[in-house]
Amino acid sequence: MSTVEIPVHVHAGVGGTQPGVGTVDVGHLKRALEDTVSAAGEVRFDAGTLAMYANDSSNFRQIPLGVVLPASVEDVVATHRACAQYGAPIVNRGGGTSLSGETVNRAIVIDCSKHFHEIGDVDREQRTVRCRPGAINEQVNVKTGRQAGLIFGPDPSSHSRCTIGGNVGNNSCGIHSVQAQLYGPGPRMSDCVRSMEVVTYDGERFQVGVGEEDQLEAVIAAGGRKGEIYAQLRDLRDRYADVIRERMQPVEKLPRRVSGFNLDELLPERGFNVAR
Repeated sequence: MSTVEIPVHVHAGVGGTQPGVGTVDVGHLKRALEDTVSAAGEVRFDAGTLAMYANDSSNFRQIPLGVVLPASVEDVVATHRACAQYGAPIVNRGGGTSLSGETVNRAIVIDCSKHFHEIGDVDREQRTVRCRPGAINEQVNVKTGRQAGLIFGPDPSSHSRCTIGGNVGNNSCGIHSVQAQLYGPGPRMSDCVRSMEVVTYDGERFQVGVGEEDQLEAVIAAGGRKGEIYAQLRDLRDRYADVIRERMQPVEKLPRRVSGFNLDELLPERGFNVAR
């Protein structure tokens, strides 16, 4: 397998980009993934898999560079690091139920739904449950219902197939969003997230949460990748705080605002909620 060309955007001045072409050494990337992803996970570059992952529920079609089915956090980290080394884009895919082409791309597809889907026990006191990104929305509800009589608020029509990771990516609401707004933490997936463990493109792992305004300076002072990112988010927030307050309606006024980044969650009065 040889080097392939992929579409990219290159910066052509302050705040601007223009279309361009990049190259990825897919042959060496494939070998790197096979060497670093565990035996429990899967690395697929065969024509059948590429054809299968070229489509989702939308009308879009993009043939991926390859597909990784991770079995652990370590597999996800290994995939990120290999892709970063060879300059390959990545796209995370859940149930493939998106209608706007979010899960197809000329990239390495990471599909957590086959192996990386554990659901932990419900914390009755905190009313929370910890789960992997590949967990199916409906199966999470089955477990929380049996253990604590609780229902997870975000409930898309594809709940029998969509994953929690996909809910995060889409900031899902669903048909019960009004009930979630009235009787739960809020109508959107972002309202229902307490914390997340994230992996950066270059393979760094750290926890992000809600209500971290009081710890913000300590996190930044501690340095590392998390401190660097939090410092940049703080500076962005401080620079545009007045504009954010003016133009971004809070969830109380516009309950299902799900497009774009929720920059208002970074405001001091909101608590610097990076997870949301």
